[in-house]
Amino acid sequence: MRCNISPPSGPFNDWSQTVALRQPLAPYACDATNSRGRLYAVSPSPTRSAFQRDRDRIIHSTAFRRLAHKTQVFVPLDGDHFRTRLTHTIEVGQIARALARALAADEDLAEAVALAHDLGHTPFGHAGEEALERCMKPYGGFDHNAQALRVVTLLERRYADYDGLDLCWESLEGIVKHNGPLEGPKALRPLSRYIREFDAVYPLELSTFASVEAQAAALADDIAYLGHDLDDGLRAGLFSLEQIAAGAPFIAGLLNEVHAKHPGLERGRVIHELVRRVITHFVEDAIATATARLERLAPQSAAEVRNAGEVMVALSPDMTTAEHDLKRFLFANMYRHARVLGVWERARGAISRLFPAFLENPALMPPEWTTLAAAREEGARAVVVADYIAGMTDRYALQEVKRLFGA
Repeated sequence: MRCNISPPSGPFNDWSQTVALRQPLAPYACDATNSRGRLYAVSPSPTRSAFQRDRDRIIHSTAFRRLAHKTQVFVPLDGDHFRTRLTHTIEVGQIARALARALAADEDLAEAVALAHDLGHTPFGHAGEEALERCMKPYGGFDHNAQALRVVTLLERRYADYDGLDLCWESLEGIVKHNGPLEGPKALRPLSRYIREFDAVYPLELSTFASVEAQAAALADDIAYLGHDLDDGLRAGLFSLEQIAAGAPFIAGLLNEVHAKHPGLERGRVIHELVRRVITHFVEDAIATATARLERLAPQSAAEVRNAGEVMVALSPDMTTAEHDLKRFLFANMYRHARVLGVWERARGAISRLFPAFLENPALMPPEWTTLAAAREEGARAVVVADYIAGMTDRYALQEVKRLFGA
């Protein structure tokens, strides 16, 4: 089914004129006027492209709003100024648009994929995901990318005619494959059952790479979390500027630049100057590296990008080394810090208690979820319970623990 979005005649058929004012898209970019379409027929919009509509549907979804109260690294109760899953997602969207713009790709598609990439995350960040993975291991496992696909194709119930958000093929492909192929020799992880089942109905070419736009969203995710985790870790006092400089030569060079340009600058502003330089260096390097790869391979269509056999949007070897150094430092000094681990362990405990309780007695869930789980065999019931828990915010999960266990 091809998505016909040619605007009808009338006073509002100006979105195509607005698009025309932007820079022309590169031949390898995804073209909203030639989308592979949606699962369900939709009337064309006189004011928005197909990818703009996808972005808007994601922003207006319930799952997107819940990200405001889901952990990135720090549980929101730890403070008002640390990143949540929502603020992280907004930062990823901004960087993805910047990369797509520089590469003459479709900014709206890159942003849509970026805004949807974390919709499947559980409460309590990676700690919650680890706990839910353990609970779901006997029932086919849990993967947040597959869960994001479930959210946008099944769990959002906003429209009269269908479940999900009915996103374009290109957006669904980006959500599923932004980190790389899911089948074949380039596959990075086992293929989840739901993605396999959905692909049988609506094939997403799982053995190929994703579009330039989705690759931009994937790299934007890495750049965003490295920058803001560095910022949050420093402001939380988990490590010092001196420690990060000693552990990452790239950071030491940027700090020397800040001190040379702004001697005697107060610590808070030093942190800000450092973080913005980190993000700027990564973004500029990504643009230069991706531009060189695209010029070398010269893909003439989005299909040629998918079948190129390598990532188009990536960092240079030097910046890849800087990225690895920074990740290693943050892993050892932030994600494994005693303060963070203590909270994560309690978070894992909360999920580990909620799952078996709901699985054994679905009536403990709200009526609509109880109805979904009723009269199902254990494996199917476990999937419903996982959907319910994955959609929780941190504070709602804590309320449920208190309601059921008084703790």
